[in-house]
Amino acid sequence: MKKIYLLLFFSIFQFTVFCSNIEGKWLFESIRSERDSQEIDLKPISKGDFLKLNSNGTFEYEISKINLVANGKWQINKNSLFLNYTKPSDTLRIYLITAEDNNLVLIENDVNYSFKKDTSRLYTTTAGFSFKNIVRGILGLITLLLIAFICSRNRKKIDWQLVWKGLLIQIVFAILILKVQFIQNGFEWLSSVFVTTLSFTRDGSLFLFGNIISNTDSFGFIFAFQVLPTILFFSALTSLLFYYGILQKIVYLFALLMKKIMRLSGSESLAAAGNVFLGQTESPLLIKPYIDQMTMSELLCLMAGGMATIAGGVLAAYIGFLGGSDPIQQLFFAKHLLAASVMSAPAAVVASKILLPETEKVNEDMSISSEQIGTNALEAISIGTTQGLKLAINVGAMLLVFIAFISMANYFLNDFFGNITGINVWIASITNGQYEGLTLQFILGYTLAPLTWLMGVCSEDMVLVGQLLGEKTILNEFVAYVSLGELKASGRFFEERSIIIATYILCGFANFASIGIQIGGIGALAPKRRTDLSKLGILALTAGTLACLFTAVIVGMIL
Repeated sequence: MKKIYLLLFFSIFQFTVFCSNIEGKWLFESIRSERDSQEIDLKPISKGDFLKLNSNGTFEYEISKINLVANGKWQINKNSLFLNYTKPSDTLRIYLITAEDNNLVLIENDVNYSFKKDTSRLYTTTAGFSFKNIVRGILGLITLLLIAFICSRNRKKIDWQLVWKGLLIQIVFAILILKVQFIQNGFEWLSSVFVTTLSFTRDGSLFLFGNIISNTDSFGFIFAFQVLPTILFFSALTSLLFYYGILQKIVYLFALLMKKIMRLSGSESLAAAGNVFLGQTESPLLIKPYIDQMTMSELLCLMAGGMATIAGGVLAAYIGFLGGSDPIQQLFFAKHLLAASVMSAPAAVVASKILLPETEKVNEDMSISSEQIGTNALEAISIGTTQGLKLAINVGAMLLVFIAFISMANYFLNDFFGNITGINVWIASITNGQYEGLTLQFILGYTLAPLTWLMGVCSEDMVLVGQLLGEKTILNEFVAYVSLGELKASGRFFEERSIIIATYILCGFANFASIGIQIGGIGALAPKRRTDLSKLGILALTAGTLACLFTAVIVGMIL
């Protein structure tokens, strides 16, 4: 019996070691067929064509010259590799596998697929807590608190007890979501609801646009016919849930928790909780009767919460964009995007109460406004669809214009000034080709790189994430997520955790355009406060940015 157990143990151990040895990124060397003792090349291989076997059981590969991109799930059984494809079509293929050192060969019938391990740009991850990450995270937290303290308008009145409670809530949320299994399962279930709902949007898009949405891998087509429609559907769904009062009940529970722990006013608690689910102009509807009487500190808290979180419609769009058509990747990013939105709500309170502490008496009442979207369910859906259409058109237009401005700025910086001065050659050499010359991305990346390193990003990726943070703040988070998706797809990141931390950094509406959106949106609900809203605009942007960074640094400590 002992021999059987021992044999079983070594079999499992050998299987585990074998699986871990083939995980990673493999570069294609050849695809050849052995017929009549002759080797024949079947498909043209380009430099950079790869097969990636991920530790979570998913795979993806690309052969660029024939525009072949595939993904799905993989598993090992004895000496066979099973690839269960989801793209380009649902099918199962079985390969005989041999792996030695950094070489891998897959054999299917008489076809040999040869690979060499990519040891230059492998994703690396750290299992469990890392002392180095915790120390760097503490340094990052101190730096962010120092920035907030320096920018504060009344340093003597800062309620440090509220600050520590807010940060503690964030840390507890992060540990529960990322480390406690049953909480993880709950968030994954909630994420699966979002992913499933994305499939409903796809059905609507298929009816309207037909096969045009599935017959191309072009980003423009995916964005126009798959990403933007999710904004429409989620906006309508949110309006329907708001009309039936379901969303208000969920918000009330979150608000009650924050009010009890952080001793906030009733309106602040409702607004902060509402921003987890609603956008920066929809959430104030929950507290419409209170806005006229809110103190300046409460008003900043309302604005900062809107800056630090994102609406359900664009959250769904980011899930679809970052996860592509792969349900596993969609689920992965859905969990982190949801976690980011939840964690950033208390972070926004912390940042705003440091920047502008409360010094006046506040209203403790926490009754939700009876303001409704529509007089019946159909009207609520119609209003939500119209609002979603405006948002989708606005997002598309903003992307078009901002990316065009980036291109124009880069023309003058790179093609004009950089070429004349010769600085382009110098930049290309010092960045090892990561940047081809003097561009907006290069300037933002290197300016903000030290800050992203403090967030927990490795030194190899800190410039890339610095670039993304700059794009989000100056332009908007959608532009930054577009860049993140492109960098991720091209394998530019050294560590996978850098992609995750970047996802948290970008998850918020904190950009200059949002100042105008809030002045217009909240100002329409309380015209008397429009001047106060404009006075607090830059401070709200600072608080929203700091809130996203608080969330990112805490996640970086425990990821």
